[in-house]
This record gives sequence, C-alpha cells and structure tokens, in this order.
Amino acid sequence: MRIHHAVVGEGHPIVLVHGWGADSKRNWVDTGWVEVLSPVRQVVLMDSRGHGRSEAARSQEDYGYAAMGEDVLQVMDDLGISQADLFGYSMGAFIGASLLGHHRDRFTSVIMGGIGDETDESAATCNLIAAALRAKDLSEIADPLGRAYRRYVDADPANDREALAIAALQMWPDGYPLALGGDGLHEVDIPVLIVDGEEDHPYVDTAGRLAAAIPGAELVMIPGMDHHTVVADPRFKAAVLSFLRR
Repeated sequence: MRIHHAVVGEGHPIVLVHGWGADSKRNWVDTGWVEVLSPVRQVVLMDSRGHGRSEAARSQEDYGYAAMGEDVLQVMDDLGISQADLFGYSMGAFIGASLLGHHRDRFTSVIMGGIGDETDESAATCNLIAAALRAKDLSEIADPLGRAYRRYVDADPANDREALAIAALQMWPDGYPLALGGDGLHEVDIPVLIVDGEEDHPYVDTAGRLAAAIPGAELVMIPGMDHHTVVADPRFKAAVLSFLRR
C-alpha cells in the first residue's frame, strides 16, 4: 500500500498512528500532540490505509489490524528506522496491540490510548456505521448514532466514505486487543502505557485486563473524559510526556 508519512523534528523516533475516520493531521496536529511531542522525540506521522492521503483498499480483510500494522513497519523501513516508540489511539492502539504481540523487537516502548474490548453490542455497531456512511445524505439516516458517525467522517471532505465503511465492518468485530496481540503480550519486555478516559465505555471496562496481561504495563484513567474528548486533554499529554521521559 502507498502510505503517506512525514517526519517532524529530530531525536529518537516515535510513530503516531491515528484513529478510524481521522488522519495524522486531525488526530495529532490539530489536537496539539505534535507540538507537545516534537521537543522530546522525532515525530513520525502516517495516514493509515484508507485514511487521509494514503491508498485505500477495497477488500474488507485488508483492514485487519495485523495487515494495517504492516503499514507501520513499512513506514519505519522506508525511513530507515530500526526501532521506535509507538503511540496509537483507538484504531491506532488496536494496531499497536497487534504489533506489540508480534513485532515488539521493532519498538522501544508502546503507548495505547482509547483501547479495551468491544462488546457484542458495540461490535455490531459496524453495520450501523457502514449503512450511515453509504447513505446518500444525512437526511436518510434515522439513527442518532449513525448520524453522529456520518457527521464525524464528513467533517473532513477528503474522507473516502466507502473505504471507511469497509474498514469499520472489519475493525469493530476484531476489537479485542488480547486476541490481536496473542501470547506475545505475555512476553513483553518493553515499557507500555495504556490511557483511557474514565467515561470511555466499553473500552475502559476491560482496560485493566489488558494492562494485567502485559508485564509492567501502566494504566492511566483520565477523569470525566470519553473516547473523543480525552484525545486533546492536557492530562493525557502530561501522562505520555512523563512516561517518555522516564
């Protein structure tokens, strides 16, 4: 896949992997993360397949988290980076769980935000999301949640709604980080930080189980924040900076 990427600053690299429906600018630049991280790391920004300026696949299986993790390794190889810190949010965190379990030798630390298990109910949301993205316009979408997802995607006119619909159908049912990382998670020997908003259900309900499965993993909860509001929260940034400086 052709994966758009850019580098900001100098020093030890940290690869940032954004969430579904966003891109590197929306997730990391607009929220102030690049400004915060660039004084302490060389920041590697990438748009995941089907997002932003990267190539969009049309097969559902091409949006599996393991397949998307290969894009991270491809970017690192293209830049000549043998090892880096990895910071993923939401979709990027699930990609991070897969990479942590299967390719941890490529990383010096891993930060995962907005992650935990889907439930049967939340995983089934993929069908509602796909239908909302495939509707001709907002007036055809009766479900409030579907309308919210459509508005989120349409906030960036460059988004490819069909690619994101296909991606959602694959990603939501696969949203179980312990299964994505497999047995390799129990053998992790690098620092790991997990950060969730305290109101980020259902993920926050199982984040402790994920942290317990990874030796030495640190879990931070941000009070009063949900899946979307926590992204730009200064307390999230402070936790990540403290982790990286240690």
